[in-house]
Amino acid sequence: MIADGVAASNVKKPLVGRLISHNLPSPPEASHALYRASLPLSRQTLAYATGVVRRHRQAIGGKGRRLPPGMQALMTLVYLRKGETYAELGAGFAVSTTTAWRYVNETVDALAARSPKLGTALAKAVKDGLPYLVLDGTLISIDRVAADRPYYSGKHRRHDMNLQVLAAPDGSLLWVSGPLRGSVHDLAAARIWGLIRALAATGLLVLADKAYQGAGAHILTPCKGRDKPEPQKDANRAHASDFKREKWPRLRVSFGPS
Repeated sequence: MIADGVAASNVKKPLVGRLISHNLPSPPEASHALYRASLPLSRQTLAYATGVVRRHRQAIGGKGRRLPPGMQALMTLVYLRKGETYAELGAGFAVSTTTAWRYVNETVDALAARSPKLGTALAKAVKDGLPYLVLDGTLISIDRVAADRPYYSGKHRRHDMNLQVLAAPDGSLLWVSGPLRGSVHDLAAARIWGLIRALAATGLLVLADKAYQGAGAHILTPCKGRDKPEPQKDANRAHASDFKREKWPRLRVSFGPS
C-alpha cells in the first residue's frame, strides 16, 4: 500500500530470485560484486506496480528508458523492502545512481497519487464496521548532516522524518501521512494532519500510545505512573494486546541519492 508518498508492500507468495536478474542489461564497470537475490513479494503487488509505471510512462510520453516498466517497478519495490542505497540499486539493475534515484522516486510518486485520502480511508473504515482503529507515529531514518537540526530526533538520536499511521485491528494499513521533521512530537503531527478532529467525527474508538495523551476522549492511551492500581494495569495489558505495532509492514521514505 502506498499512502501520501509513503510505501508499504504486502508480503505474500515469494517470487523466485530469477525475476530480479531477468532481462537486465550488462552491468557497468564499477567496484561492486553482484549476486542473485530473492524478494518476498507477491506477484499481484509487482503486477500492480508495473501497471502504474506503464500508465505513467504513457501519460508523460516517456521514451528511451534504460529499464522496462516491470524492472523499474521491481527496483522500487526492492528499495522499499530492503532499503538498499541508490548506488547498490544502480549496480544491481545496471543503471547509474542518479537514474536509480529518479526511477524510484518517480514510481513512488505515481503510487502515492493513487493512495486514499484521509477522509476516504476513514469512511471505508466506518463502512467496513471496524471495531476500532490504531493510531501511531513512526520515525523513518534519513541521511542528513548535523546542521539539519529540525530533522534530528533527540529521543532516537538520529535524523528522522515523522509519519502518522492509521491501521485496522489486524495491522492492515489504512492511511499514512506525509513526512514531517523528526523533531515534531506525535500529538503535534497528528493535529497538523487534522487526524484528531477527523477521527472524532467518525465516532470510532482509537487506540494509541502515551504520546497521544490529551488528544481527546475518543483516543484511548495507556495509563501513566508507577504503582498503578490493578484495574489500570489490566487496562494497560488489554491495550498492549490490541496495540500490536509488530504486525505492521515496514515503511520507508526516500529523499535523494545516497
